[in-house]
Amino acid sequence: MSRKKPSVIVTRKLPDAVETRMCELFDTKLNLDDRPFTHAELVAAVRSADVLVPTVTDRIDETVIGQAGENLKLIANFGNGVDNIDVSAAARKGVTVTNTPNVLTEDTADMTMGLMIAVARRLTDGVGAIEQDSWKGWSPTWMLGRRIWGKRLGIVGMGRIGTAVARRAKSFGLSIHYHNRKRVSPKTEEALEATYWESLDQMLARMDFISVNCPYTPATFHLISARRIALLQPTAILINTARGQIIDEDALISALAEGRVAGAGLDVFEHEPAVRPELLALARDGKATILPHMGSATIEGRLEMGDRVIINIRTWCDGHRPPDRVLPTGG
Repeated sequence: MSRKKPSVIVTRKLPDAVETRMCELFDTKLNLDDRPFTHAELVAAVRSADVLVPTVTDRIDETVIGQAGENLKLIANFGNGVDNIDVSAAARKGVTVTNTPNVLTEDTADMTMGLMIAVARRLTDGVGAIEQDSWKGWSPTWMLGRRIWGKRLGIVGMGRIGTAVARRAKSFGLSIHYHNRKRVSPKTEEALEATYWESLDQMLARMDFISVNCPYTPATFHLISARRIALLQPTAILINTARGQIIDEDALISALAEGRVAGAGLDVFEHEPAVRPELLALARDGKATILPHMGSATIEGRLEMGDRVIINIRTWCDGHRPPDRVLPTGG
């Protein structure tokens, strides 16, 4: 007799190939409309499913997990970060949480470099000039940006993504500096010719570019605070492809508007999907390049994420520990 397929609820539309495979393997309920679940719908899902497959936009907090039914045993997040899930509350409820690590590293690092180039070389300003038919021909002093080669890059968070950014940046002739909770291996430092800064403040004050690549946790909320933004050089460019909450957005807006920071490239926002009108105005004025959280948006990356979710669910179904299990902080 065949074993009963687990009940799986997916909260957002996933790539067709991923959904097809999930339907073959599991008793899967899809979200064909791709409309974000409400809080009530999330509660209903955890009450009825064996496995919930949420995404980074779903807030799976203690109020949701506390109402989970007895059958819910796995939350298989479609995403690398798990700041959208109360992992500790899930553990207390006996629910395993997994993510999809090591999939989006190269894609996010590509986007980080893309934003760095776009801000420094004013790419969106150039596109706007063409679209508005305001370009009257080449001029020695028109649309001047800033050179990347030979500048200093400070990386906040030298994990997988930060290291991937460093590899790319080194090829662009940037000198690599970083701040991290733990110093990376001597071999990695040597390969990247990277300088470690124990003091984040001291590093920030000396960099031409800052790339935020650390995870979002309670400890990193507004890590780039108003005080630290004030340390930046007026020629500095700040890039964030991690999480919007890591930067004090109010302070950054003020610094950009007042010319205390040269520019910013943002793929994430503190209250997304809402984007502050002030940021939109700064983008129109050429002081910021902003994107709608596209850092991981590649076909290959999304398919690999789906594969990781399926592997985690199948491993759990077989009675084994999923390979991408996430433990509570300190667990």
